[in-house]
Amino acid sequence: MTSAAVEILGLGLGILGWVGVIVACGLPMWQVSAFIGGNIVVAQTIWEGLWMSCAVQSTGQMQCKVYDSILALPPEVQAGRALTVIVALLGLVALLVTVVGAQCTNCIRPGKMKSRIVIAGGAIYILCGVLVLIPLCWFANIVISDFYDPSVPSSKKREMGAALYIGWAATALLLFGGCLICCCSCSQRDETSFPVKYSAPRRPTSNGEYDKKNYV
Repeated sequence: MTSAAVEILGLGLGILGWVGVIVACGLPMWQVSAFIGGNIVVAQTIWEGLWMSCAVQSTGQMQCKVYDSILALPPEVQAGRALTVIVALLGLVALLVTVVGAQCTNCIRPGKMKSRIVIAGGAIYILCGVLVLIPLCWFANIVISDFYDPSVPSSKKREMGAALYIGWAATALLLFGGCLICCCSCSQRDETSFPVKYSAPRRPTSNGEYDKKNYV
């Protein structure tokens, strides 16, 4: 597979990861109600996300409410909001930078600068994956800690929602896509920077024959 194809593959994975982060940010299923004990029949299920909380009735009706105060939110929710929004913006920047420096575009002439721009785009994708991983692991740690904490009432215990799993999948795509972009760009730069040496043309001697030292 050529470096251009690997670069396009990395860009595609980065875009999928970026879209996955946006979807995970908007979903209200970061934490869901945990069903503990012998009581299987429940009237409603609680979903809690970064922007709203929803109550899903057993009849299928769902009521959602946006959080009223930002400052009253827990620190993990505030950090999750900030980091996911930053990642969404950085993902757009990474997309533009990578497209400008990609081998399949002619925005910039081929050379070291073009490779450096692509590497910068891949590095931004990797940074996005690291940043979005922070709130995901933070939420997961809180959910697991509260679940096994005997002092927390059963009604307050939560389980990890689908948004966390989508976010982890998006993180893997961002990291893998960014690494592919950086690796193929580095190899391309090494190939283009290899010096080309030219030998001096052979000149015939006075008697019309080539000098024997040219064959040594």
